[in-house]
Amino acid sequence: MGFFSKTLTFSKTLTFAAASVLAAGLTLGSAQAADKKINIGWTSWSDAEAVTKLAKKVLEDRMGYKVDLTMADIGIQYQGIADGKLDAMLMSWQPLTHKPYLDRVGQKVVDLGPMYTGAKLGWVVPTYVPEAELSSIEDLKKPEVKKKLAGKIQGIDPGSGLMQASEKALKEYGLSDYQLVSASEAAMLSGVDRAARRDQWIVATAWSPHWMFVKHQLRYLEDPKGALGGQETVNKLVRRGFQQDQPEAAAFLSRMTLPRGDVEKIMFEAQNSSYEQAVDNYIKANPERIDDWVSGKK
Repeated sequence: MGFFSKTLTFSKTLTFAAASVLAAGLTLGSAQAADKKINIGWTSWSDAEAVTKLAKKVLEDRMGYKVDLTMADIGIQYQGIADGKLDAMLMSWQPLTHKPYLDRVGQKVVDLGPMYTGAKLGWVVPTYVPEAELSSIEDLKKPEVKKKLAGKIQGIDPGSGLMQASEKALKEYGLSDYQLVSASEAAMLSGVDRAARRDQWIVATAWSPHWMFVKHQLRYLEDPKGALGGQETVNKLVRRGFQQDQPEAAAFLSRMTLPRGDVEKIMFEAQNSSYEQAVDNYIKANPERIDDWVSGKK
């Protein structure tokens, strides 16, 4: 009986120890799962939606992260990254478009490099507008051109770098008698659609990549003063400390780069389905690229 009693006591000790180890493992696992949570800021621009939802899908499905997306004005995103309230944003237009934001908080954020290159900002007109009458921003000074445009330039949301650059262009070209109309991207696109259906003249703020260039025949107005900038890159920013807190996610974002044409394909496909469906299709069609982003091994 003494031996049996000792054996039973030893067995209970082992059982308790095993349970303690299991509980500790579960607690550690839960803590690790809780730690793998990221908050990415984004703006309701088509290109931002494409790359942000693509990153979210891969981070969640392939790397076990929980990704929250926070929609906010672009200026609020920069401040959120600088303050550590957001982990990342994937739409930093450099070097000119977002220069005012970078000048203010650039020392408080970490740049992980380009998402894609060859980006461009400018003012566009439908190609049915004769180039002989309107080919350059300088031509907007012509009284007959101003009359056909009703003295308006269709813009997007007022906090964007494009609108800030457009305000600068109005001053540099002496177009203070024009009204730069603030609106959402959707309202700008509706304006272009409406003008195209009626063969009306319109000047709209625009950027590449964008699916609107697939749907409509558009051309950029020449910008001899360079007020709207030249070729740009779209970079990924993270808060300070993110690389130490989330090294796998930081490495993934550092490796995540796309050809500009691929971004436009996702954007265009999403107009006939959804960004979620377009992202799923892109991942299925590009397994090697996705694997490289995740593992760094081609």
